[in-house]
Amino acid sequence: MGRVIAVDLGGTNLRVALVTEITGEIIKKSVALTKTEGRSPLLIADDITEKIRQLTTPEELKVIRGIGISSAGPLDLCKGVLLNPPNIRFPSVPLVQPIREALGLPVYLINDCRAGVLGEICFGAGKGCENVVYITISTGIGGGAVINGKLLLGRDGNASEIGHFFVDTRYSIRCGCGNYGHWEGYASGKNIPEFFRRWCDSETHNDVAFDCSTSESIFAAARNNDPFALRFLEELGKINGRGISNVIVAYNPELIILDGAVVRHNQNYIVPYLKKNIEHYLTVPEIRVSTLDGLAPLLGASVVARGYAMKLTSSDKHPRNMH
Repeated sequence: MGRVIAVDLGGTNLRVALVTEITGEIIKKSVALTKTEGRSPLLIADDITEKIRQLTTPEELKVIRGIGISSAGPLDLCKGVLLNPPNIRFPSVPLVQPIREALGLPVYLINDCRAGVLGEICFGAGKGCENVVYITISTGIGGGAVINGKLLLGRDGNASEIGHFFVDTRYSIRCGCGNYGHWEGYASGKNIPEFFRRWCDSETHNDVAFDCSTSESIFAAARNNDPFALRFLEELGKINGRGISNVIVAYNPELIILDGAVVRHNQNYIVPYLKKNIEHYLTVPEIRVSTLDGLAPLLGASVVARGYAMKLTSSDKHPRNMH
């Protein structure tokens, strides 16, 4: 059975895995902090190359079919580079060419959320489905979509940036992109505390009796039945419901898969609250939480490593070669 290298390049962690080509079995994996500082924009590619060499023996490397890299965007897939990554000071970070030249293997780059939907389609809750949207709510909010069996990439590979869907006019919270009212600016792990503060101000709640400096502490207060925290989760559910409603009218999916640390760690305080705030203009799809334990982007990178794009039809349930 063929093997590939899957890489998940996150803002905090760099994960590298040796994966079986068809079954998605992770044979071995390493996790390290992502390097963000250095003298050259090649620092990330050099680190990935070194981690691959550390993970594999020379004999294993000789039979590797390819390398797939999942990374947060924006990306330029044609050039194989990261563009203006928020946690690295270089405006352009080349990945594909330097890794390919160093290891002599085919290298494929994809956005992490697009990789996530591939992981779910091939190995997770999306098996057998042709219209799936994958949503991650973590430090930020992102999405990936397979529609009528085809992975949506867009002109540069940056389609489905759903975290920048417009969801609110009341609180006027600024998103990290600089604009106002975006889903990510309210409901991402990074920004929930600011949303909570704005909500408290609007509700004249000045006697909050718990630490509200992090998303984790706010959800912890809800688990302890704090009335302010529970009321805030109702408001957060409205924001998430609007975001999901936008996804439904944009993509008309049969299945939405939720992932990301905020969802996985607080499922009972996210999913029921958003479900009751979804608009019913179109048929509401099934909504599931990922069962891949946060590995969907890494497994999706293993699919990309084969040099495949998703093209699923009723008669052909396997990815076909990219053109």
